[in-house]
Amino acid sequence: MKKSHIIAIIVIAAAIGIIISTTRDASSYVSFDQAYQLASTGSKTQIHVVGDLKKDTQGNIIGLEKSADKLSFSFILVDENRKEQKVYYNEPMPADFTRSEKVVVIGGYQNEVFVASKILLKCPSKYQEEKINASI
Repeated sequence: MKKSHIIAIIVIAAAIGIIISTTRDASSYVSFDQAYQLASTGSKTQIHVVGDLKKDTQGNIIGLEKSADKLSFSFILVDENRKEQKVYYNEPMPADFTRSEKVVVIGGYQNEVFVASKILLKCPSKYQEEKINASI
């Protein structure tokens, strides 16, 4: 066998290994009910849940609780099926968390609480068009 054939086989094997390892990490977007069902069956996969922060009529976040040392916090997230769920995050609050339009939590259930290992934010200020007034 030529050296070029051996190198090609090694490259293909490495590519297959990378593809398999990334599909194992892939998770899907589900509701809190579906995430709870997965957790009750013993699934340990990371789950994405998309939702909105629960807010009152003035726009203040309801249920936001910071730890005394500010190294963790919890909040209430409302998923697309309007189910409210307390979410715990064992990291400091991300910048612009209170201004975010949509929140994606990645994690799973532990003792009736959704524990997020990662939080992704969609901040409205980054996506809204600003009105530009030009005087001629």
